[in-house]
Amino acid sequence: MAKKFPASPAHPERLCWGCDLYCPADSMRCGNGSVRTPHPAELFGEDWLQWANEQAEDAAARSAADAAGEPGRD
Repeated sequence: MAKKFPASPAHPERLCWGCDLYCPADSMRCGNGSVRTPHPAELFGEDWLQWANEQAEDAAARSAADAAGEPGRD
């Protein structure tokens, strides 16, 4: 089972968020590359989770409209 992903960690810059290991930024075990994967809050801001939820709702509405045969939005 995957670890629960923290929405707002205290110091996201200290960890790599690329997998469930959450390794220190200077000692990554997964070998995902030479740089750590940033936390979404570092990339998208503190309100990243609200933005992600809105995107998921929009995608669900589009797929429901497609299933109902309604013309899509452009």
